[in-house]
Amino acid sequence: MRVVISAGGTGGHIYPALAIVNKIKEMEPNSEFLYIGTHNRMEKDIVPKYNIPFKSIEIYGFNRKNILKNFKTLKCLITSRIKCKKIIKEFNPNIVIGVGGYVTVPVILAAHALKIKTFIHEQNSVAGKANLSLANKVDLIGISFKSSINEFPKEKTIFTGNPCSESAIKQPPIDKAKFNLSKSKKLVLIVMGSLGSSNVNKFLVNSMNLFNDKNYEILYVTGNNDYEEISKNKFPKNIKVVPYIDNLSGMLKNTDIMVTRAGASTLSEIIALKIPSILIPSPYVPNNHQYKNAMDLVNKNAALIIEEKNLKDDILVEKIDELINNDKKINEIKKNLDSFRTTNSATIIYENIKKMLGRK
Repeated sequence: MRVVISAGGTGGHIYPALAIVNKIKEMEPNSEFLYIGTHNRMEKDIVPKYNIPFKSIEIYGFNRKNILKNFKTLKCLITSRIKCKKIIKEFNPNIVIGVGGYVTVPVILAAHALKIKTFIHEQNSVAGKANLSLANKVDLIGISFKSSINEFPKEKTIFTGNPCSESAIKQPPIDKAKFNLSKSKKLVLIVMGSLGSSNVNKFLVNSMNLFNDKNYEILYVTGNNDYEEISKNKFPKNIKVVPYIDNLSGMLKNTDIMVTRAGASTLSEIIALKIPSILIPSPYVPNNHQYKNAMDLVNKNAALIIEEKNLKDDILVEKIDELINNDKKINEIKKNLDSFRTTNSATIIYENIKKMLGRK
């Protein structure tokens, strides 16, 4: 299979795209790939590390605050579509896949103009503008949350789950000893994303002394940006502080409770591994989609939530204590996570693409 794939801007788009690539490679080892991404976002650094050929285009999202900047955006959209058409023609793929982010718009439009089969995937419960704008142009749409089925044409929309979930299940567990953690004590993993969150980190630093003498341990992942400053603080012995964990899924397999944002990829791992969680959605994302992602779980008693604006006093330690010592509640959450769980998301995507291409 020859595949052009595009996704950009955040890990929430890029890592599901890579999970799809890995599944196709697994099923058809002779497949060839070309990744089209932006010239100045995360994918330009991440994707080449996986030995996937990478082509960049200059493209920007629309700016609501500065309308004048949108003239450049429109110009880039036109020129990047022309460039994508040339790139796709030369590569001659069987399928072009978009996994979110504004970079996918010129890529999918170019493929549609060339009459090449297209598939897009939506990770969030609220569809992104790029995917909504492409819905009528593509051949097949995959969604991660059943609640977003009404946002797309039903006749070509399938529930796949998030392809990162299948990757998470396959990851080997990380031994707690790697972080000097006790095997006998319960573990709370606090992660605010690869870059962290300065606002939440300030609250957490001020709250850490409240966890002194608890019967559980905390592994606090600060994010690379804030680690140096945060690590200067003195924390209780039951708290370990690290900047980043490369194999987060592996660490989750030895985690009792996770405290985290509500990005789509993180939730896919929580769901796949059935990890009780306390979600602190980022209020700084488009369409407040992290809050809506979180509420999909919260409304079915599959997670707890604290909005960032409510992070005060001892609210976090209260929530953790309320959950970690309540086996009945933990088992109820794990059971309810099953209603969201798809253990073979990437396989479902692969099989549907193969069917769309008329392959047996």
